[in-house]
Amino acid sequence: MALIVQKYGGTSVGSIERIRNVAERVAKFKMMGHQVVVVLSAMSGETNRLIALAREIQKEPDPRELDVLISTGEQVTIGLLAIALHDLGLKAKSFTGWQVPILTDVAHTKARIEHIDDKAMRAALDSGHVVVVAGFQGIDPEGNITTLGRGGSDTTGVALAAALHADECQIYTDVDGVYTTDPRVVPDARKLDTITFEEMLELASLGSKVLQIRSVEFAGKYKVKLRVLSSFDDEGEGTSSLSRKTPWNKPSSPASPSIATKPSSPSSACPTSPASPETSSARSPTPISTST
Repeated sequence: MALIVQKYGGTSVGSIERIRNVAERVAKFKMMGHQVVVVLSAMSGETNRLIALAREIQKEPDPRELDVLISTGEQVTIGLLAIALHDLGLKAKSFTGWQVPILTDVAHTKARIEHIDDKAMRAALDSGHVVVVAGFQGIDPEGNITTLGRGGSDTTGVALAAALHADECQIYTDVDGVYTTDPRVVPDARKLDTITFEEMLELASLGSKVLQIRSVEFAGKYKVKLRVLSSFDDEGEGTSSLSRKTPWNKPSSPASPSIATKPSSPSSACPTSPASPETSSARSPTPISTST
C-alpha cells in the first residue's frame, strides 16, 4: 500500500463530467489499496472570474478580502469531488486550507507555506477516507485566509506530499508529460520518461506552465517524487522526476532551447497551471514542518 498525493488542475475539474472522471480515477487507486490525498484547483477560469467581480467594485481590492473571495473557487471543487466519491461508494472528506491547517506567512495573494499540521489528514486516511484538499490557500498566524499566488495548487500538492512523506506526488493536467522542445515547432520532439529537478526548475523559470516554480523548488529540497500525467488519458506513464543524473541531452544549438509541453488531445491548447508572477524570485523554498 502506498500513500499517493494527486493534484488536478482547473481544466481537469472544469465541469461536473470531468469531476466525475477524476472521482473514477481516484477510486481506481483506492481500490488497489492505496491511501490517496487529492489536491484540487478551482474550475478553469473561476479564479479570474472572481477577481474580475472584485475589480468591478474596486480597481485595487484589499488583498485580505481578495484572498477571502478567490479562495472560494477551490472550496467548490473539493466539495463536489467529495460528493462524487460518495456517489461511488467511497468514504471521502474535504478540507479547506484552514481546516488542514496549512499555515502560511502574512503575504496576502502570494503567501508562503511555513507549517503543515498533518494530524487531521492522517486521522482521515487511517479511517479509510480519501482526503480532498483545497489547493492554493492557507491561513496566517492571525487566522486570516491567504492564497499562494498563481499556480499555488501545485505548491500545495508538493508541500502536502513532503509533509506526509508520500510515496509519489502525481500532477494531473491536460498534457501527457514533458517534452524536449515544442512539438508544434519541432515534429520529432520526444516526451521525456524522466527529468531531473534541475531541468524541471529550468523549464519553470523559462515560463513552462507544467509546474509552478515554487512547487519544483519544494520537490527538489524535500526529495518529493513527482510524476506529470494527463487527466484525460488513462494510458502512459507520463514524466517522472529524478534527483540526479541528467536523462536527456539538450540541443547543441547556442540559442536557448524552446521548451514546451504537448497537449494530450487536439482540444487542449496548453497546460493548465498558469505561470506564477513570482517565477523570477530567487528566494529559497520555505521549510515545511509537520506535527509530531
